[in-house]
Amino acid sequence: MSKEAGFTWKLGMFVTIGLLLFIATIYFIGKQQNLFGSTFHLKSKFKTVSGLKVGNNVRFSGINVGTVDDISLVNDTTVLVKFKINDDVKQFIKTDAHASIGSDGLMGDKVLTISPGSDSNNAVSDNDLIASTKAIEMEQIMKSVQTTIDNAGLITVELSQFTHNMNNKNGTLSKLLTDDALASSLKSTILNLENFTKKLNNKNGVLSKLTSDEKLGKSMDSTITGLNESVKAAKQNFLLKGYFNKKKKAEAKKQKKLKKEMQKENKENSVNEKITEPNKDTLKVK
Repeated sequence: MSKEAGFTWKLGMFVTIGLLLFIATIYFIGKQQNLFGSTFHLKSKFKTVSGLKVGNNVRFSGINVGTVDDISLVNDTTVLVKFKINDDVKQFIKTDAHASIGSDGLMGDKVLTISPGSDSNNAVSDNDLIASTKAIEMEQIMKSVQTTIDNAGLITVELSQFTHNMNNKNGTLSKLLTDDALASSLKSTILNLENFTKKLNNKNGVLSKLTSDEKLGKSMDSTITGLNESVKAAKQNFLLKGYFNKKKKAEAKKQKKLKKEMQKENKENSVNEKITEPNKDTLKVK
């Protein structure tokens, strides 16, 4: 009797524990799928659902508030998604809210996300249709990542080439860094420039006076003006007038000869063009 009583007690405990686990499982699944409590339904249209499935979570402001209830094709470009949401968040979802499809992490399950609308609009009603935004495809993300990787590879190659050129003993940059003779030459050039600048800035220097001394500038202007007047006077002098007139006639004769040569060349070019041009009458007879 004692053995049978012990077996019966163990069997009863096993059945009780199994029943409790079954009830707990049903409760958690039912809570996850909104089987318990008051709910309402919304729907939205998408061009593609990007792998969204029935039972996936619906989030509002980062909180799980419902699940996807149904996904159906309307036509070849439209997919209708229906989802049920806990009734206690209905007052916060406005008629201008937007639905979008995202991922729970980079490679996680798809999630339907509802973006809040403006407070000035009314709350949604049961079975309302809310607007949707285009989902970001994982393929687009991977293409963007691949482009970034390709660009990084290109930059790496260019940096490697730059380093190679810099380390090349025959390169200009390498010589600037390692060639003592070139460095000395550059140093000497810089010193010469510094000396030149010092002399330029020296108030007693000729170049400095030319650029800053007003009296010297006026003297130079006066000298140049005097030279121009002397040349004009020489042209009017009866001893030198014949020389200047002869020079002027020679220049005019030279210009006249050059003009005739150009006219002759233009005339020859015109004759050659007429010879090479096809005869229109001949073309008509043919």
